[in-house]
Amino acid sequence: MNKTYNWAILGCGKIAIKFANDLKLLSNANLYAAAARDINRAQEFADEFGFEKAYGSYEEMVKDPNVDVVYIATPHSHHCEHTKLCLNQKKAVLCEKAFGMNSAEVEEMIACAKENNTFLMEAFWTQFQPNFKRVLSMLKNEELGKLTSIHSMFAFNAPYDEGKRLYNVNLGGGSLLDIGIYPVFYTLTSLGLPEQINTMVNYSPTGSEESIHVSMKYADGRMASLISSFAGFAPTQTTYICENGYIIYDPRWFSPVNIRIWKPGEDEVIIERDKAPGMGYQHEASHVMECLDQGLIESPELSWQKSLDLIGILDDIRDNAGIVYPGEK
Repeated sequence: MNKTYNWAILGCGKIAIKFANDLKLLSNANLYAAAARDINRAQEFADEFGFEKAYGSYEEMVKDPNVDVVYIATPHSHHCEHTKLCLNQKKAVLCEKAFGMNSAEVEEMIACAKENNTFLMEAFWTQFQPNFKRVLSMLKNEELGKLTSIHSMFAFNAPYDEGKRLYNVNLGGGSLLDIGIYPVFYTLTSLGLPEQINTMVNYSPTGSEESIHVSMKYADGRMASLISSFAGFAPTQTTYICENGYIIYDPRWFSPVNIRIWKPGEDEVIIERDKAPGMGYQHEASHVMECLDQGLIESPELSWQKSLDLIGILDDIRDNAGIVYPGEK
């Protein structure tokens, strides 16, 4: 029988709320501890979701010997610091994306996991969605012929507020690391690493990039067009353009959704989303525990190299656009 793991949440914001709700769906996940910089916030979170303990200090929580695995849900500007804090206490880590601010930070995190022989994975939940796996399988098997290009966008209207995390450059604010990472991930997982990147950027008054358009070209001639923006709404979908048809992820393609498939001369086919309870975060949490059951420190499905490739593309986009965050190495 598989072990039951004591989960802890580090950072009690919006994404932690969604994750905690789905974590409750897993019989081998025990909601053990929640930590925030404000003990009152931590206690409110723990009471709302049924965690056994609340901590007003991250340092105190990771020293609790009963904590098995920590989900890090703080701003990505703090991911490297908080990941190493947990790993140095031999706590397995599932850290939200963007994994780090840049490749240098991600390399530090991976080195720390190796040094402590402790599990580390980026929390890119899309990787574990059933329909995402179906699409990747269809593309790999060339069921619609070869994939020739991708068009992917993620945009919504986030009214400008210099106090918000989305516009705070000190917290890695800007659309690229917050939502643009999704179109980049879809491109990486289907086309690989690009040969050429070109970007156009529109900045907010704080200096964070409000909107960014990215064009990628590959050595074999395939291309990708990616958009992320806080300036207005888009369908939020990805279209895979193939020789003999196309595949479309419906709006909110980053969570469990329908897939639309079209071939010339045929009616559109819809593969319905996974209708199991939850938003889909439970799949990545379940995978983490499967890895821990096997004594792994790295996921075979979402490897450290995949996370390095992803942050590497994000670095290249930023280099091309001239995006630099304060205090970066």
